[in-house]
Formats: sequence, C-alpha cells, structure tokens
Amino acid sequence: MPALVNYGGDDDFYSGGSYTNSTDLGRLCSISSQVDVYCPPRKRARIGAPFSFGETEVQQNKQPSIDVLPDECLFEIFKRIPGGRERSSCACVSKHWLMLLTSIRKGEYESSKVVKENINSSSGDVEMISSEEDDGYLTRCLEGKKATDMRLAAVAVGTSGHGGLGKLSIRGSCSSCGVTNFGLSAIARGCPSLKVLSLWNVPLVGDEGLSEIAKECHLLEKLDLCQCPLVSNKGLIAIADNCPNLTALSIESCSKIGNEGLQAIGKLCPNLQYISIKDCPLVGDHGVSSLLSSASSVLSKVKLQGLSITDFSLAVIGHYGKSVTNLVLGGLQNVTERGFWVMGNAQGLQKLVFLMITSCCGVTDVSLEAIGKGCTNLKQMCLRRCCFVSGDGLVAFAKSAGSLECLQLEECNRVTQAGIIGVLSNCRLKSLTLVKCMGIKDISLGAPLSSPCNSLKSLSIRNCPGFGTVSLALVGNLCPQLQQIDLSGLCGITDAGLLPLLQNCEAGLLKVNLSGCLNLTDGIILALMRLHGATLEVLNLDCCRRITDASLVAVADNCVFLSDLDVSRCAITDAGVAALSHAEQLNLQVLSFSGCSGVTNKSLTFLKKMGKTLVGLNLLHCNSISTQTVELLMESLWRCDILF
Repeated sequence: MPALVNYGGDDDFYSGGSYTNSTDLGRLCSISSQVDVYCPPRKRARIGAPFSFGETEVQQNKQPSIDVLPDECLFEIFKRIPGGRERSSCACVSKHWLMLLTSIRKGEYESSKVVKENINSSSGDVEMISSEEDDGYLTRCLEGKKATDMRLAAVAVGTSGHGGLGKLSIRGSCSSCGVTNFGLSAIARGCPSLKVLSLWNVPLVGDEGLSEIAKECHLLEKLDLCQCPLVSNKGLIAIADNCPNLTALSIESCSKIGNEGLQAIGKLCPNLQYISIKDCPLVGDHGVSSLLSSASSVLSKVKLQGLSITDFSLAVIGHYGKSVTNLVLGGLQNVTERGFWVMGNAQGLQKLVFLMITSCCGVTDVSLEAIGKGCTNLKQMCLRRCCFVSGDGLVAFAKSAGSLECLQLEECNRVTQAGIIGVLSNCRLKSLTLVKCMGIKDISLGAPLSSPCNSLKSLSIRNCPGFGTVSLALVGNLCPQLQQIDLSGLCGITDAGLLPLLQNCEAGLLKVNLSGCLNLTDGIILALMRLHGATLEVLNLDCCRRITDASLVAVADNCVFLSDLDVSRCAITDAGVAALSHAEQLNLQVLSFSGCSGVTNKSLTFLKKMGKTLVGLNLLHCNSISTQTVELLMESLWRCDILF
C-alpha cells in the first residue's frame, strides 16, 4: 500500500516530535506517491502538542465526513443500500439524508433491480423476497400537527422494509406547516404499493402531489378527497389515466373539481363501484351522467349531496343505474318532482335495495309512488326532512313497494298517525323508525283496524311528542310480534299507555329502550319483567327519574339473559345494587349507574361480586362514590372498563 502520512494506527512512519521543514514534507509526499514505503512497528511516542507543519496547525482529532460528498454521490450510495431497515437507519442520521432517500424511487434501488432480474430468470424463492416489501398491508394515519412533510418522508422510507404502505390517511393538516405536494410526492416514490389514500382538509396539496401519486401508485383502489381546495380536474384526470384499478372515489368540498375530471373517471376507470360527491359547486349533469352512462359501468353505490344537478341526472340514474344497489340523494335543490318521477318510471333501478333521500323538495306523494313502483327490490327506505310527503303518499308508496322491509322517517312533518297505521296495514315491514315527526297527533281512529302486521319486529319512535297513549295502543294491536322497541324521548307516555303494547307482544321482547320517558314508574317495569323478563337482553331506563330499587329487584328476580342494563339518573340506591348482585342467574356485561347519587361506597362489595362478568361499568357523576373506592374497583375488576 502507498505510504500513509498522518496514519492513526500502531504502524507509524515517524516517531519523533514534529516536522518543521515544509520542504522535507513535500519531498516525502512526492516519494510516497511513487514508492511503497514500509517501516516496522515501533512504540508510539508521547506527543503533547498538535502536529505543526510550518505556520499551519491541523487538529489531530479532526475526522473526515461523508457530508462533504455532493448529493449525486450520496444518491448513488443510497441506491446501493440493500434493505429497508438499513435505509431507515440512514434516514435517522439527518434531515438532509432523509430528503435524499425520499427522492429515490423504489424501483431505482439496486436490490430491487436484482430481485426483478432473478424473478425473470428463474427462481421462485426470490419472489418471496419481493412480496415481503410490496404487499402493502401497513396503515398510517396522520392528524393535525402531526401531519407534516417530514413525517410523510419518514413513513415513505420506514414502511418500505416492513411490508409496504397500503393505506394512508391525512386529516386536518396545518395550513402553515402542514402537508404539501412534496410530502405526497415522497409517498408516491417510496410507496408504490399504496392502495387507499384519504386526504381530509389539506389546503396545501394540489394537482402536482396527486399527479405524483397517480404516476407511481398504479395499484390505487380507493381515493377520498375532502376539503382540498387546490386539487382540480387536472389531478383527477391523472388518477383516471394511471389508476385503472380504482374502485371507490369520494369527493367532498373540493371547489375546483368539476365535470371534466368526473368524465375522465367514468371513461377510464371501468372497475369503479362506489362514488360519493358532496358540496362540489362545479359538478353538474354532464359529470354525473358520464359516470353512470358508461357501457362498462359497474357502479353499485352512489351518493350525490349538495350538488347543482337537475332532473336530467336523475333520469340518467333511473335509466342507466342497472347495477346500483345503494343510492343516497341529499340537498338537490334543482331537482323537481318530475326528476324523481322519471327516475322511478325509467325502470332501470331494478337492483336498488337501499334508498335515502334528504332535504329534496322534489320528493312528493306522486314521485314517491313512482319510485315505489319502479324499484321493485327496494328493501330499505329513509326519508329525512322531505316536507312535501304526506301520510297518503306514504301509504301509496308502501302499497307499491312490495319488497319494503325497513322504513325510516325523520322530520317528515306532514306524516300523520293515519299514515303510519296505513303503512303498517299495507306493507310487510320488519322495522319502522320515526324521529321528530311533529305531524303525528294522538287521536282515536273511528274506523276499525285492518289486519295485523305480523312481520314487524322492530319499532323505534324517538322524540315524537304527539305520539302518546292512543297511538301506542293502536301500534300494539297491529304489531303482536315485536321484539325490539325504542320509545326514547316520549315524555307524554304513561304506564297505562305502554301496558297494552307490552301485553300484545307475543314473541317476547329482546331489547327495550325507554330513556327519557319521565312519567314511567316502577309499576310498568314490574309488568315488563313479568311479561318479558325471560327473554329480555337489553334494557335502557336512562333518565326515568321515577324508577327506584323496586325495579332492580324485579330485574334480579325475573331476568335470565339480560346483558346490558342502564339505570342512569334514576332513583337507585345501594339496596338496588345489592339486589342485582344477589341474582345468581344474571350475567350482566354492561352496567350504568351514571348520575345515581344514591349509589355510595357501600356498593363496593356488590359491584365486585358482579365484576366476574362485567366488561363495562359507568359510574360517571356518582358523587357519593369516592376516588379511593373506584381505585379499589379497578384493582379487582381489571378486565372491566370503568368510567368515573
């Protein structure tokens, strides 16, 4: 080996004090460049001062640094790092190295090229090495202040050696130092296995970043864009051009995305099965119609909300939506009665199973009946804030929709008690839900009731103040096979009004929710336990302030399968807790005493006894229970999630 000057090992070329003649040093260097010089090992001399060459001083402990290499050299070095773990270690050295590593595409690493060559030649063993990094089963979610370009760069480098990134969610990026196109580009270069990308409220990401994703991540299947003001048709077109496997697309509050981008998606993404577009002002009829009118369209789930589309789009849906099974329409102010009527009469929605319509003025009695006739396989219908639908229209719809099983009405204030009774008499419903329907009044009907609705299993009437004793009795007579009832928020019902309903339930109730029924007393709970205690599984009595320990004694004596009991804000004391603990047949899993000031530290022993089966215990706002008691409970009930 050529002679080394200033060598730091045991073999030294000079053991004296220091060179003082720069001319001699030059001669030595010139000789050593031509001749191999070797000196036998000698004992190293003790030197107390730095080496001095003439007038220049060089610190002995100064070490050469790889950072002096230009980025081009580091780039070539990093390309030859064999595995993902080694690259991750390099990325931890400095931000500069991390940035250099993120600029390398995964296919540019020499190890990737070797694997590809070996796969092409023969070996089946190397395929396992390749799939280890390309499966894309890892999931990462960055929210708020944690969503930055540096973190995305670290994710891009770190996940490559641990299975590959398959799903990425970025939510709530900071507008000043959050995720930009740079961070998304780093993900694109380092994570070609990405299949699911969700961007929520990322104001600094635009078409450039999305185009990089499209260019590198050809396996992308699901894309979710929400509040991305810089993403336009250009980025969406890039996705359409490069991601033929796209199956789901969701766009919300993206002000620059319009018809052109959706037309590209409809034309170039033949596998698209799910589309959701909400509050995008530039999206109109041409964009929506292009998604459904494609010959290869396999769209099965469609959500259109807050758009400026007209009757034309609904006509296209009704005619071409032959594969649509789920349809959600909301806030379509430019769609009239004619649009919904044509959608129903077009006879194209034969596979439609679920339909939800919210705040659409075009839904009337006439159009609703047309939908019922045209959608012959419709099983679930939800109408929310449809102010022009009356009870008569609802009955006509129920008669025409022969396959209807579940009906949900929210804030449909023209629906009356007669309309509800008519629906139950003319339809084989399994579930009926009414929420805040103010048009229902508690009136005695003069006409005799029709045949019973034996198919109805679930009845939910929430926050409908006009639904009282008479209405409950009518429903009870019509629906003898009920298994689930939810009457939460019905402040007007009493024990006498609820009793006929309980008496007519022949099948045995499984789930009962009476939360917020302020006028109910222990008497109705005793009747409930006597009639249905043997089958009851869930009971909610939250805020029934007149319920006392007597109800818990009845629960302990009659219930066998009860697993979930909520007596929050009831007049419960330690005696009631003791009664529950002595019921050997009970296997409660979830128990709530929230706001029960009568439950004190004396219940500690009883709660411990029930803790063998409990997985959830709610003691919030139990002011008579001390923190020390709760700590003792936590030690004993280590499997139970205790809220205090």
